[in-house]
Formats: sequence, structure tokens, C-alpha cells
Amino acid sequence: MMFRRLLLGALMSASLAACQSVQTPPQVAAEVDPYAGWYVGVAPDKPFDVPLVDRTKMDAKYARQTVEYKGSERPGSIVVDIDDRMLYLVQPDNKAIRYGVGVGKQGFSWKGVASVGRKGVWPAWSPTKTMVSIKPDLPRFREAGLDNPLGARALYLYQDGRDILFRIHGTNEPWSIGEQLSSGCVRMLNEDIVDLYERVPVGSTVYVKRNGRYRV
Repeated sequence: MMFRRLLLGALMSASLAACQSVQTPPQVAAEVDPYAGWYVGVAPDKPFDVPLVDRTKMDAKYARQTVEYKGSERPGSIVVDIDDRMLYLVQPDNKAIRYGVGVGKQGFSWKGVASVGRKGVWPAWSPTKTMVSIKPDLPRFREAGLDNPLGARALYLYQDGRDILFRIHGTNEPWSIGEQLSSGCVRMLNEDIVDLYERVPVGSTVYVKRNGRYRV
């Protein structure tokens, strides 16, 4: 596939030097390959290796890090702050692991309280009815792989035992982290969603808030 070929080319260049949108990275002119230079290697994974992003191309505040956390949510909870484009995995002793995320376009972001109903490794993707109504030319199904909008992992959000069609997932558009571009889901770097996936069991509570509130 095109993305895989472009990614391979980017990785070869690097080695010589030592809930879908289509966006051009803001750092790259339109006439330049939008994927070139964004990847510096891979992390072994199955059935596909995880592309590693050149973090120097991103704002340092979106790097995964442990921070002080003053919220009241219990350790093990996931808290997504749509306004700040951050996801927190609450830890004991007023700490949290913080990840930069991309969020939904204006009018598409969901807020509320849910739980992780299931988890997926390199999941397949299908658009929601709302997405198809907005973009009728969207493919109706995409298999797992480097071109898949859900990336390497996905956490499926449920309420009252039902899938609410919002996800926390990886992305093949790393330049979208920190932006408001998606159709509502919360997207993370593939390497970050892999890290979160390993830390979070099914049943974990997820709080998605906007303007400081997650109550609808």
C-alpha cells in the first residue's frame, strides 16, 4: 500500500542518516511527500511492527511523561481533556501518566463517562453511519495494517454494556496529535496507544471532559 511504501522509504532514509481524516502535515509544503521524515524506526510488534515517530517534529508537551495530578478520579482511571488535547492515566500518590492526543473536530467531540468495553490489537476499521453520511466516498471497511485509521491498538468505549462508537486508538497521521481533526474519537501515537493498552484492563473507567466538565 501507498503508506507502507512511503513509510519504508522514510525509514530507509533515516537509517542512512543514522471514532479518518486526510490531512497534510503543517510542517510540510503541499508539493512534498507528507509522510517523509516523520518516522525514525520501528518497534517490534505482531502482526506489524509499530512505526516510531521523530519526536523532534512535535511539541514537547505532547510527549508521554509522568506529571502531578490534582483530579479526584481514582488510580487506573483514564481522563481525556479535550481542550488541552491530553489524556491522563491516573496513578497513585497524585500522579498521572500524560499522553498527547488528537481529538474530534468542533461539534464532533463526545464527552461523558464510559468504560473500556473491549480492546483490540491492530483492529479492522469501518466508518460509522454519521461518517458515511458526511463523506459518502469513504471505504466501508479497512483491514488491519499501517494504513488503518485505528492504528496499532484500540480501546472501545461502552456505556451500560453497549458500544457507543467512540474509541481511543492509534493513528497513521502523527502530525494530528494536538489537533482537533478527527470524527470524534481520541487518537494517539501508535507507540503511545500500545503503552496505554498494556496498562489498562477492560472495565477501566474513562472520563472525557470539555470545559472542565464530563457530565453532559
